[in-house]
Amino acid sequence: MFYYLLKYVLLGPLLRVVFRPRIEGLEHVPPSGPAIIAGNHLSFSDHFLMPAVLKRRITFLAKAEYFTGPGVRGRLTAFFFRSAGQIPVDRSGKEAGQAAIREGLGVLRKGELLGIYPEGTRSHDGRLYKGKVGVAVMALRAGVPVVPCAMIGTFEAQPPGKVVPNIHPVVIRFGEPLEFSRYAGMEDEKAVLRAVTDEIMYAILTLSEQEYVDEYAAVVKAEQATAKGEKERRFPRAPLS
Repeated sequence: MFYYLLKYVLLGPLLRVVFRPRIEGLEHVPPSGPAIIAGNHLSFSDHFLMPAVLKRRITFLAKAEYFTGPGVRGRLTAFFFRSAGQIPVDRSGKEAGQAAIREGLGVLRKGELLGIYPEGTRSHDGRLYKGKVGVAVMALRAGVPVVPCAMIGTFEAQPPGKVVPNIHPVVIRFGEPLEFSRYAGMEDEKAVLRAVTDEIMYAILTLSEQEYVDEYAAVVKAEQATAKGEKERRFPRAPLS
């Protein structure tokens, strides 16, 4: 109930007024039955804009940190995500990935839409990064189509670290569903999972026209953070006089 209150009364109308999103290819989203919506992830606002334009309810696998934040803000954020039916996912470790897959398959077994960001985290620089194979595992095990989606302009509207969004035009573009029945029963083969994931990421790339980086976003973020720390240790800032 809270999901539809947010979508049609509290948040959805506001998002449409502020961002005025242009929606393309909405007819590619199946009107019924289970399916995965796989999109790029540029901004915190992606979580709200895509559900606002879809005619069907969609459930996202959201990072666990949204549910465990400290203080009043943390509790409000956790309440919001739980009330909106989003599923917390611990992104650390192999077993955590298996838990996320189980949760996602549960959504699909109920005949619902599942939203996934295959990159696993928000892009920190607006580029599209290598996808993780969890999306392929779920698509093959559940035997469902994958609809690629591109969020365009949300990085400029609300880049990482910015709380109050900028007023910036946004386009939400859906592509034709991808089906992988030719790989039925092969969901345990690493080469197949990689091929399916890369096909999904290529479809997203075609829609978004981003620059592609064939590395995991989390790895690149960590490397850049390490390099920045080493630079600051090597060249410490001079004290203010």
